[in-house]
Amino acid sequence: MGLLDYYRQFEGMSEEEVNADLREQAAERRRKALTRVETLDLSHTTWPELPHPRIVNAITYVARRGLFRYPHLSGSQLRDTLADRHGIDAQRLILGNGAAELLSAATRALIEPGQELLTPWPSYPLYPLMARRAHGQAVRVSGGVDALLEAAADPQVRVIALASPNDPTGELLATAELERLLDGLPDGVAVLLDESLVEFADAQPTDSSIALLERHPRLLVFRSFSKAWGLAGLRIGYALGGPGSEELMAELAPDLGVSEVSQAGALEALRTCTELIARRVATICEQRPRLSEALRERGFDVSDSQANFLWAAHPSVEGSELATRLARAGVLVAAGDALGEPGHVRIGLYTSGAVDRLLDALDKAL
Repeated sequence: MGLLDYYRQFEGMSEEEVNADLREQAAERRRKALTRVETLDLSHTTWPELPHPRIVNAITYVARRGLFRYPHLSGSQLRDTLADRHGIDAQRLILGNGAAELLSAATRALIEPGQELLTPWPSYPLYPLMARRAHGQAVRVSGGVDALLEAAADPQVRVIALASPNDPTGELLATAELERLLDGLPDGVAVLLDESLVEFADAQPTDSSIALLERHPRLLVFRSFSKAWGLAGLRIGYALGGPGSEELMAELAPDLGVSEVSQAGALEALRTCTELIARRVATICEQRPRLSEALRERGFDVSDSQANFLWAAHPSVEGSELATRLARAGVLVAAGDALGEPGHVRIGLYTSGAVDRLLDALDKAL
């Protein structure tokens, strides 16, 4: 309809009739808007909200001030803040473009062609890829610490890569079990501990593994700003080592450092958003047992998660089929095919309302 045609439709109508017609059209638009429901995406492990305005402002300020400059290679201000936060010598902490980059760099530094990387399975799909890129071999191990210790007796093993909490199962490796693993490993085997999700855990202090660094020089711990901090787009993480790891840590650091924009966002988050992160974590810790219980009441087998998601399987439906059914209801979860077990789905945790909507969709899907 052209502009003239639009106005001609009102010819011969009184002002009251025109206004009534316009009100009805507006009401119809509102009805359509209210019936349109946005997709609920519970398929990711990152926090699904926009960053705090203070973080955006800090990034904008740095971008306007100095995008033409290379960043400070060591990221001294952020590095010192993190070292102070964890009570560790800054020379044993390095920044990277996400924890994944640092994990890959550590694998390349520690594995020679043909040597092996052990990883519990199912786990993060990056770990086998890291081994291949280092021209090594990935060995997937089913079971806990005892199975890892048995497999690590092979002289070709050089690295154990594990996540705690684990992705996709959400399981946390207790500090005592981690120390038992470290104590029992042969000489020359390093442990790469990926703690990208550790802020969501409430079963033990989040820095309990870092306390082990002083006694176990073969342990490296990796952290990220992508998950609880909700800054995945900045691609920034860090690694920590024990006494004597300074030379290795320097070797793992990115050649050109981490962007100043990323550093500014992470630094502002540490300075001003810790209470916000605490509220997010409290929400997850409240909804996690609630959803676990509700899923078990519906016949699901659910892992004991310490992450911001649950790893669940139902005896009557494969994971990919359940994910498809939920997607038709506007709820997205991650099918287990690409994560190591086709029978499972990984279900992200969010707010109470999100859990309500998920359960409603599950009841219809089953």
